[in-house]
Amino acid sequence: MEAPKIRQEMVKPLLETRFIKVFDLQYAPGKHYYDATRRSGDDLIALKSDEEFRSMSADAATCFVIVETPGDAPRLLLTYEYRYPTGQFLLSPPAGLMDPEDRKAEEPVLVTAEREIFEETGLRLQLDQRDDGLPPDRLFTVSPLVFSTPGMTDECNGLVCAVAHLSDLSSLTQKGAEGTECFDGFELLSREEAMKVLKDGRDKYGNYYSAYTWMALMYFVSDLWKA
Repeated sequence: MEAPKIRQEMVKPLLETRFIKVFDLQYAPGKHYYDATRRSGDDLIALKSDEEFRSMSADAATCFVIVETPGDAPRLLLTYEYRYPTGQFLLSPPAGLMDPEDRKAEEPVLVTAEREIFEETGLRLQLDQRDDGLPPDRLFTVSPLVFSTPGMTDECNGLVCAVAHLSDLSSLTQKGAEGTECFDGFELLSREEAMKVLKDGRDKYGNYYSAYTWMALMYFVSDLWKA
């Protein structure tokens, strides 16, 4: 089956605000598909060529943060962040949107991730040789781009892993929250605790969590971050 190719003249704006837009992708006469997006009308992913599609940057970074402290087993660091559409604090990995300046960097998603980790957890990664006796921290791309729910949005995130070596947990803070961000503490999960959250499909309060939290849990318990 030949898939329809969306052209600029087939895109009709329905809603345009500062933070979200909705476009009607009229892929055939009388046929409509809707796209909720943060992108402008001339930057929609549906309009990109195959080459542009394969080389584009993500809209945001989602961070799998693993903390190692002396004498303790590695732990996955998650936050409780208020998610307005659900009206709940949800167990979440640190994440944030890519700034325009980030796109000028050699590895934009890593620049975004490093900033968001600092803002949401207080951890300033030390990626070079250290003088405190601890190994250098690690920051690397897990997947350059994954789509959220491509049946209704073209939004996409890069997945990044950070392995932070800390002498203690005193540097953890959520005071760097900006704009609409609202946090209510951290969750540091051992591998066994992460497995339980995965199996239960709920956090310790019995609440559900996002697919990106599931990804962070799976990546942690799979030990892929150790490679």
